[in-house]
Amino acid sequence: MLTEIDLKQLSERNITENQVLQQVAQLERGTKYVDLMRPAILGDGILRLDDDQVKAMTETFDADKEYYQFTKFVPASGAASRMFKDLFNFIETAEETNFTDIFFAHIHSFAFFGDLEEASKRLFGLAIDDMLQQGRKVDIVKALLLEDGLDYGKLPKALLKFHHYAGFDRLALEEHLFEAAKYATDNKGVAKLHFTVSPEHEALFKKTVNALKNKYEEEYKVGYDITFSCQKPSTDTVAIDADGNLFREADGKLLFRPGGHGALIENLNDLGEEIVFIKNIDNIVPETKAATTIIYKKVLAGLLLRLQQKTFEYLDLLDSGFAIEEELQEITRFAKEKLCLNIPDFISEYSEIEKIDYLYDKLNRPIRICGMVKNEGEPGGGPFWVKDDNDEISLQIIESSQIDHKNAQQEAIFQASTHFNPVDLVCGCWNYKGEAFNLTDYVDANAGFISNKSKDGRELRALELPGLWNGAMADWITIFVEVPIETFNPVKTVNDLLKPMHS
Repeated sequence: MLTEIDLKQLSERNITENQVLQQVAQLERGTKYVDLMRPAILGDGILRLDDDQVKAMTETFDADKEYYQFTKFVPASGAASRMFKDLFNFIETAEETNFTDIFFAHIHSFAFFGDLEEASKRLFGLAIDDMLQQGRKVDIVKALLLEDGLDYGKLPKALLKFHHYAGFDRLALEEHLFEAAKYATDNKGVAKLHFTVSPEHEALFKKTVNALKNKYEEEYKVGYDITFSCQKPSTDTVAIDADGNLFREADGKLLFRPGGHGALIENLNDLGEEIVFIKNIDNIVPETKAATTIIYKKVLAGLLLRLQQKTFEYLDLLDSGFAIEEELQEITRFAKEKLCLNIPDFISEYSEIEKIDYLYDKLNRPIRICGMVKNEGEPGGGPFWVKDDNDEISLQIIESSQIDHKNAQQEAIFQASTHFNPVDLVCGCWNYKGEAFNLTDYVDANAGFISNKSKDGRELRALELPGLWNGAMADWITIFVEVPIETFNPVKTVNDLLKPMHS
């Protein structure tokens, strides 16, 4: 039962009563597991480009980019707290581990060392080496993480110093400014970036960008068009308690939780941009080691432009209504071989008009090219062939949480996966008429998952929306392309910054 106060809460978030009912139904039903058919592998769902093809796709991008609008879309709202989980534990326990041993042994190598040195002198009157000699390691970590120090435990990853250069250091955000200048500029030399941020950090993001913008415009001879957005309150989700009732705060108000990164499909949709590069905030390397990354961004985009151009030609033909049988067979071959679409054999029995309608619906969708790296044991999603409720088979990026690991057959398919999703996407978001797709039309709403959490000592079941590159893009045309492992360099813990690609 929703009270008047509940309805007011919903209204303030622009959430309908029906949305809440649907969310509660999902929470009661539980996670709806996917039906894996087989892993996508090289030659069956994943494309490997040879040197000549890499060169050709790069040339296509460089030759055609002036005719398109590009934007680099970077989810950057996440706080860095998980990056420092081991160090927070160290503050609590003062117990040294292999992780802390590595951290302190290489503390001078971190890009933030200079700032940490200053914070240590300000707070304790001692340099870091003196603090180490006195065994005051906990105080060093406090100077790094806590509010009266550098406050790295609360800041977003984007605003942390990631890389050290001769004479200066760079924030994670700055490396994205560099990348955008190299592959996301238009024919007027303007590089567009969009960062999704948390409301409490939006002002700091804007202040930081304003302080850096002119420097990088001058250095890379580009103009920057940098925008920000926050997850919409309308994408927040309710939770239920152990008895299946709506979870309420101590004051009786409904608890609303952020819906996860899947909520960002709304932000992406609001942008209305034509070609969008999507990459996580922490998957960057220093400029001196970014050559392969830049090349493969162009490769993925060049492939998108080629496939999109051909797809649009065929859609124009289908839209005319005059496609003959031979042309329909050609379009079907293209859909199967180049767009990796599963076209069932029974389509051959359709009439000409039915074939035109079917192929038009199949081709008139947003397209995404997704880089995939060889799986070297990283946790996270991977590429699979998946069957949906309508028995349609398609390529999807699937997270471990979407899979029923108790089902031996499904688990075997999951374990047979050879590649990993590094979140390296280039997306075509306009249709063949030059209009922006409504991206919310291509979401599988049932692909959200349920997690067991607690708040104030009480258990709750929480709903996460379909992930941005999982269920939120479930009905996109999807092409997987193998990319070199050196293009994937995430910073999940602070010690990852010590790896060769970051140093």
